[in-house]
Amino acid sequence: MLLTSVDRLLFVRAVPIFQELRDDFLVRLASIMDELSFPARHTIFTEGQEGRSLYILVSGRVHVHVGDRELARLDKGACFGEMSVFDAEPRSASITTIEACECLMLTQQQLYEAIEETPGIAVNIIRLLSRRIREQNIKINELQETSGKRLPIAIHEKLSGL
Repeated sequence: MLLTSVDRLLFVRAVPIFQELRDDFLVRLASIMDELSFPARHTIFTEGQEGRSLYILVSGRVHVHVGDRELARLDKGACFGEMSVFDAEPRSASITTIEACECLMLTQQQLYEAIEETPGIAVNIIRLLSRRIREQNIKINELQETSGKRLPIAIHEKLSGL
């Protein structure tokens, strides 16, 4: 893949968690990210694995799944793997490529140094995580409405990330 520094800057600038950050900072952040290529049907990481990095999808599509149950599909510009970077818990789901993918990877240490320098990144990541929890809560409510039953509280808490 080998993105030019301008391509990296333009791409990273468009990623929601990095919006509102100054270009000089984004240039440094983009320059330290590793570029990774994955073939189709490749598992990038598996539920339960230790995780110390987040990924940004530059091209291709992946699906987020627990076992055979698909939770979501992510496209270009999506960020994944960020939860384990912050809470040091094992990965909560697996990520498998649907087609060949190119990713940028940011390690926990790189991210923490970036947050120390520019706290706005942390605010953007909190927004991203909050939006994902809200989306899961909507799905839970829809499931309850269609089934006519309430999910046990333990399942509801696990699904909503509480």
